[in-house]
Amino acid sequence: MASPCEVLMEVDNEKLAWQLLDVVAREAARIEAKFSRYRDDNIIHKINTAADKPVEVDDETARLLDFADQLFQMSDGLFDITSGVLRQLWRFDGSDRIPDKEAVENILDRVGWQKADWQNNQLRLDKGMEIDLGGIGKEYAVDRCIQKVGELTDQSVLINFGGDLATSCPRRHGKFWSVGRLITGRDQAVALFQLFKGAIATSGDANRYLLKDGVRYSHVLNPKTGWPIVDAAHTVSVAANTCTEAGMFSTLAMLQGSQAKAFLGVQGVEHWID
Repeated sequence: MASPCEVLMEVDNEKLAWQLLDVVAREAARIEAKFSRYRDDNIIHKINTAADKPVEVDDETARLLDFADQLFQMSDGLFDITSGVLRQLWRFDGSDRIPDKEAVENILDRVGWQKADWQNNQLRLDKGMEIDLGGIGKEYAVDRCIQKVGELTDQSVLINFGGDLATSCPRRHGKFWSVGRLITGRDQAVALFQLFKGAIATSGDANRYLLKDGVRYSHVLNPKTGWPIVDAAHTVSVAANTCTEAGMFSTLAMLQGSQAKAFLGVQGVEHWID
């Protein structure tokens, strides 16, 4: 998951605890192996190297692509799983290395989900285009692991993959899980959530940004321009019933720039913005 991951559990049986940990680790590893853009032996690699030829996908992959298409439509094209190619120019490592404007303009020819042909479980991309499910994969993995855990126990388990987290059920005796929130690159949590049930997902530039001439460039890119979203919030956290839902709203809010708060207000979800 390219981030610190942890499993916290309120169980009394050590054997069950190890079983739960193993189930979560296996499911997370399965999802990462299947959908990571960094591998050359999975469905994402097959799609990205098909060079204008259609690729048939399995039902799980199809559901994720349908969800990505839904987010593309909801965001008026701002959430775009083909925009991952922009990482070839942008390195959000805290430095001041801003890419050349002409290079950004040229690579935009390879961006645009509207150019993809997605129907009947078959996806065709123009040559040079790629997809990247990183924007939804981690939250999906959390929810899948929660589902696996729920099949084994009715005791409370918290799964946290890089700050995107969910609980399987409430803790005993009305207790809650304390969740820290990191904001804008500080080296310690500056806020605590009391999570009784459901999920929280956070998007932001706490660890991934560029800084040049006093201007902080967020890692959240506008696929229409190839440049960071203007006036994006530093950190957006959203609470929802599932991690996928929370992640959807936090990501879409970041893409709204200065309108993030208004966007989340309309959605009616509990949120925190910095």
